[in-house]
Amino acid sequence: MKETNKDDEKGSEMYGSGAYNIYAQNNIGIESPAKLVEMLYEGVLRFNAQAKKAIKDGDIAKRVYWTNRSIAVITELVSVLDTEQGQVSGYLSGLYYYEIRLLTEAGDEQNTAKIDECSNVFRTLLEAWRETTDVAN
Repeated sequence: MKETNKDDEKGSEMYGSGAYNIYAQNNIGIESPAKLVEMLYEGVLRFNAQAKKAIKDGDIAKRVYWTNRSIAVITELVSVLDTEQGQVSGYLSGLYYYEIRLLTEAGDEQNTAKIDECSNVFRTLLEAWRETTDVAN
């Protein structure tokens, strides 16, 4: 999904289930919930890259915007966890909340290393998700 100026106007709508709705509206051809999770992971990676660039450029408004977008997607991931599936959902919930805290600190401290740490986690999650769900093929 390519970012446009329209996305800038929608930034505040990305909290909670708004993230799911926006992704679903922009990607009508979604084949499965597994594909949606993959897209959300990819979104975190894209938004983190933009936040990191904004920090390097000294652009406070964009740093806040892109960090908030990433946090909103992670919040959506927390909200769709199926707690009936046992320990994995509890582990992921804790991991997601840690990543939210990390991104918050990254924005406050203008720390690109913390954004990189979060991105590394989501890159690993994305790879594992693709392997276990086979949505990449």
